[in-house]
Amino acid sequence: MRTILQKTIAIQRDNLVNLLKKPISELVLSLAADINQPERLEAHLIQVFPKFQYCKYLYVMNADGIQITQTIMLGSTDNSSLGRDRSQRPYMSGDFAHNEFILSEAYISKHNKRPSVTAIHLIKDIQGQHIGYLGVDYDLRELPGTNHLYKENYKWQQIKGDPAIRSALFAQQRLQSDMDNNIDNVFALMQELICEHGIFHGKFHFSSSRTTIWLFDDPYNYRLLSMNELNDPDICLAYPRHNYSPLATVPEADISRIFNYFRELRFADETIYLRAGSINVVNGMISLNFSCDGSHYLPYKEFLDKGMSFWFGTNNEVDPFQYDEVIEQICNQGCDYIFRIIKLHRQGHTLTELQHIPQIEQDKIIKELETIMQVYNH
Repeated sequence: MRTILQKTIAIQRDNLVNLLKKPISELVLSLAADINQPERLEAHLIQVFPKFQYCKYLYVMNADGIQITQTIMLGSTDNSSLGRDRSQRPYMSGDFAHNEFILSEAYISKHNKRPSVTAIHLIKDIQGQHIGYLGVDYDLRELPGTNHLYKENYKWQQIKGDPAIRSALFAQQRLQSDMDNNIDNVFALMQELICEHGIFHGKFHFSSSRTTIWLFDDPYNYRLLSMNELNDPDICLAYPRHNYSPLATVPEADISRIFNYFRELRFADETIYLRAGSINVVNGMISLNFSCDGSHYLPYKEFLDKGMSFWFGTNNEVDPFQYDEVIEQICNQGCDYIFRIIKLHRQGHTLTELQHIPQIEQDKIIKELETIMQVYNH
């Protein structure tokens, strides 16, 4: 199933095909007769170039993808690519057996290192035999853009982090930070800044004892607040009063609930704990980053509804006291199978055997399996 982002890109590509295909198809009709006369091809490309809106380069290749003309550009030519084999470039990988015209996926150009697209059209002789290609390069920034701004589909997303961090998860333990020692005051201050001083996005870095904030009145710049500022209520005087914005989708009353939930996730476990958390009151999204380097992005309502049971495996779907049965079922498959499960988990793969179990509890099960298998490493 395509995402909204992919659908937006597809619509824009269709618009570009409709814009570019007709003039390219018309040009190809006049090139076949001169396919063995590069000078005549170049002269023709130079003549028609001004008619090709947005075009960066024009060139002709033979049937093997070897460039047989100079590269034609506005007001000049370039012979450095003459004889170049373009057959392995991304824009030559299309299904030309069923399509005469293909607009490539965007790629980074080899010379300018800029996002580009290339339109390729087959050149055929009067018998319909494939005798070459016309290549038309476009710089992505010079093409007309879509009139619609892509809108994010705000739903829960889980992103696994660095496997190296995950593999060493149970060798670490949460250390009490300065923010942990003052967490109630920090939350109270941040709530005041959000509700009364125009902060719409705030992120807590619990382990490093800092926050970053963004303001409605200056959304393009963020501020970094250390514990010196977070321990000083006078910081509110540095930001003008700003009524809680009507753009906000998070009710004021829920902000304290969200912060209380952050506190619970921070202190619930000494090994698996919340390392950073953020709130955006406009789009209503909560982000969480745990000590296992796993990240979650979800709407605030879903965040509040999930409760601690979702994160620590005390929901109704899986009884945490039955995890011994899960471990036993895996162990019954043999040592090779166990080692494979451990390896795949460390690499960040989703395991069918554990997919019904919360991520944090998956980590604990893998740790138990590692402990069991240590006897085979001696």
